[in-house]
Amino acid sequence: MFGVVPKTIWQKTNPPDENNLCSWAMRCLLIEDGNQLILIDNGMGNKQDIKFLSHYYLHGEDNLIGSLSKAGFSPDDITDMFLTHLHFDHCGGGVKKEGDKFSLTFKNATYWNNADHWKWATHPNVREKASFLSENILPMQESGHLNFVDPNKPSPFNQFDIFYASGHTDKMMVPMIRYKDKTICFVADLIPSSSHIPLPYVMGYDTRPLITMAEKETFLKEAADKSYILFLEHDQLYECCTVKHTEKGVKLDRTFLLSEV
Repeated sequence: MFGVVPKTIWQKTNPPDENNLCSWAMRCLLIEDGNQLILIDNGMGNKQDIKFLSHYYLHGEDNLIGSLSKAGFSPDDITDMFLTHLHFDHCGGGVKKEGDKFSLTFKNATYWNNADHWKWATHPNVREKASFLSENILPMQESGHLNFVDPNKPSPFNQFDIFYASGHTDKMMVPMIRYKDKTICFVADLIPSSSHIPLPYVMGYDTRPLITMAEKETFLKEAADKSYILFLEHDQLYECCTVKHTEKGVKLDRTFLLSEV
């Protein structure tokens, strides 16, 4: 999760267990705006076999359907399923298995991605092949519910603009959400956790780490300039944070709950 950063350094903020594993979240975000109910990412789901799931030591009681229910909604209420990218831990919950067949979890929703990343995911390179699972991806298209945003045009959503990043994977999308005169950025795997704010902290999963560093630097400078709120998808402890300029570059400012915004 920290690439070339030595364990002697990263374990100070993310202490591993006896199996050398750290705990991570798969945090999604729900946007309610009039008749639109937009879900950003949906975790890894539960349809994979026991062997696959055992590699990731899933734990905790939270799950997406339960969280939707607590908010007063069901999967059928989702109008738009926005996917930052198609790695299994971001899109696996959007397709469910019923017997031997796959169907959409959010049957009334339009599923959003972009053509460049879709091509990248459906014709995967060797490095990412294990992260792009056809059963998570192809049913979206086969159902007729798939739609693409165009990176060369304004965002089709009134609620947010989109920042495109290609260091982690090709054309990952970061929604920049307008809310209460603030900007909340769903930073996905550009900045998986508050521990990944330092530029050299780049995941070994990233296909183009030098590009990730350049994208992070550009993004974080703007985030510090404009007081963006970063919504952290994988941080086990913190939902949100802000960053600030210091003599040593952009650093973590404060952490807080989304409900505090």
